[in-house]
Amino acid sequence: MRDATLSEFLPELINIRHTLHAMPEIGLSEVKTSEFVAGLLQSWGFEVTRGLATTGIVATLKRGNSNRSIGFRADMDALPMQEETGLAYESKHPGAMHACGHDGHTSMLLGAAWALSQDASFNGTVHLIFQPAEENFGGGKLMIEDGLFESFPCERVFALHNWPGLPAGTFSTRAGAMAASIDVLTLTIKGKGGHGAQPELTVDPVVVGSSIVMALQTLVSRNVSPHQPSVVTVGSFQSGSASNIIPDTAVLEISMRATDPVVRKQLQERVEQIARFQAQSFNAEVTFGWQVGYPATINNADAVDHARAVINEKFGEGAFVELAEPLMGSEDFSFLLEEVPGAYVLIGNGDSSGLHTTRYDFNDDILERGAMYFYHLARSALV
Repeated sequence: MRDATLSEFLPELINIRHTLHAMPEIGLSEVKTSEFVAGLLQSWGFEVTRGLATTGIVATLKRGNSNRSIGFRADMDALPMQEETGLAYESKHPGAMHACGHDGHTSMLLGAAWALSQDASFNGTVHLIFQPAEENFGGGKLMIEDGLFESFPCERVFALHNWPGLPAGTFSTRAGAMAASIDVLTLTIKGKGGHGAQPELTVDPVVVGSSIVMALQTLVSRNVSPHQPSVVTVGSFQSGSASNIIPDTAVLEISMRATDPVVRKQLQERVEQIARFQAQSFNAEVTFGWQVGYPATINNADAVDHARAVINEKFGEGAFVELAEPLMGSEDFSFLLEEVPGAYVLIGNGDSSGLHTTRYDFNDDILERGAMYFYHLARSALV
């Protein structure tokens, strides 16, 4: 059978994307989105399982008698932002916006679902994973904890993410580390407050915190190999209420990113050591409140080769660009890749506004190509 095409369905797919864009919902609250997506999938003959990680969906389509299987994931959640695009289909939910393109990701996978529903020639099972809460609560991990891969086993799993600045429709990825881990530490410094005119009677947490901030500047430069990308950022330093009062406490908010699990652990250990010893030198105390976040996104080399081969064959040699360096942002598809080999791939969104901005919009011109990427991957894997 010849490959399916999206030409007749594309206008409807654009309408689907605009509908999703207008009803953004924050992670684990994607009730309307989930209902809308599930209804479409059921109408196309997919077996739909709902309720994983509250609002997550897995849609399954099986052809033939093969036990082969492949999984594709799209994220559905929006961001807590007020949209300022002025689009006819802009957000109808105040304070929520699809500013990262998850409406487009969901639509591309829905386009692939429609194409696969028209094709009886592949032999095996396709699992389409529509995931909640990528931006906040790690919906990928929550779906796994709810039995995602026990109930829907996949030999490989793939995801697409749009990327502003990359030429529209161009694909890019790399084997190995694709994106960084993220961990956040709330560091509380306990000193001894007092009058600003009598600092000798105090343990000034502002001075202690300042010393810790400066010491952390050497954590990466003198503890981590320059061949291992990593970042430590003190994003918040809160202390005090007036110029003549030395406060009792100071609180630092520190984020750490790494592309290697060993380096990630090293950063976690060293930031505590540095903070503790700096504080001790001033007779202060420190406590640590960790929010252990997403692991590094590590692509499987064979899965990347598969994706590259499909892209080059179906879209031409110029459609794939090797990604030179890992992204330092984070992505909870990493949890899925810890369980099943696969690949996280970027698709160019063109020269649109950057992600997480109030004027961002997904580029409808790449919907068809993204959908057909998933479709061709499924066809090539399930021959």
